[in-house]
Amino acid sequence: MSTNLKKTASNAHEQSLPHEEQLKKIGEVRAAISPIPEKLSKFCSDDLISRYLRARNWNVKKATKMLKDSLKWRLEYKPEHICWEDVACEADSGKVYRSTSVDKEGRPVLVMRPSCQAHLMLGHKLRDHIKLADGISFVDMHANILVNTRSVSGQIKYLVYCMENAILNLPPNQEQMVWLVDFWNFNLTNISVKSAKETAHVLQNHYPERLGVAVLYNPPKFFEQFYKLVKPFLEPKTRKKVKFVYADDENSKKIMEELFDMDQLESAFGGNSSEGFDIQKYAQRMKEDDEKNRSYWEEGNDASVAPSRDGLIHESSESHNNDPTEEEDSENDGRCTPSSSTAEDSQSSTPDADLSVANMSLEDPEHMKA
Repeated sequence: MSTNLKKTASNAHEQSLPHEEQLKKIGEVRAAISPIPEKLSKFCSDDLISRYLRARNWNVKKATKMLKDSLKWRLEYKPEHICWEDVACEADSGKVYRSTSVDKEGRPVLVMRPSCQAHLMLGHKLRDHIKLADGISFVDMHANILVNTRSVSGQIKYLVYCMENAILNLPPNQEQMVWLVDFWNFNLTNISVKSAKETAHVLQNHYPERLGVAVLYNPPKFFEQFYKLVKPFLEPKTRKKVKFVYADDENSKKIMEELFDMDQLESAFGGNSSEGFDIQKYAQRMKEDDEKNRSYWEEGNDASVAPSRDGLIHESSESHNNDPTEEEDSENDGRCTPSSSTAEDSQSSTPDADLSVANMSLEDPEHMKA
């Protein structure tokens, strides 16, 4: 067992246990999930297990159950197989993208604009859109139709892709990212409690300790009521990472200045950079990252299951076993159809149905908040 537990900027303040005690608990979790296939065991690094333990306050039993669930989801959903072509139609509107800049700690920044869900944003103006049946919207842009699915499963798939991409681009000794949420032109039709709940589920249960801070920029007053509805789905540690920031508030400006280099931050967030979202440039970046990701996974001689740079197992809640959105979103809208196999063919392609990790009995039935 590796003992190379790095003291990163993101976890240094959370190390509440002596190093030897941490290693002991990591060993206990490792023993509890064993035996597992070689292809999975190499991903269960000390850093990975440490994140699951920290997410469960170093409770070995709860961390073990959490990790077992993630290993199962990993085998089924195969998020490493999601590529740009699978999610490009979700990205066209600029609703979620990885910024070219990072925060002062070197953490990747995921920019999110909820108002762009099912819309096209051009020069900070939303074009008229036509709502069709089956939850699909499109914008007729001089005869060019841009589609952005409104199915929760499609949104979750794109979220997983963005999370994987951000992790792929983590610098050495850093394991967290920043979410920068722009509430410009936001209204409650842009987001649902269901999608918010699923987002929280994916983040907290399959990407533990990956969020460094979530900045909610200029949320309208009525959003506070919506936040009260979704807040119960957030764990206490996650709630503490949420910061409400307002452009006209001096204290809020200090928060942004502490987090970001203002010369690199987009002007939409009070920064001095004129750079915004360019779908053509972004698509090229993502395609290049797809190649980098593909090469990395193939280096392990098994592209079906592979780690991110530090060996973390990554998952999506869009699983055949427990995805509450699957039934409602089972009818593909035909507008954002994946070009490669992911969840749809995972059951037939999941290797070795009798693998120990796939048949682990989850002895701790205690419900954990999604």
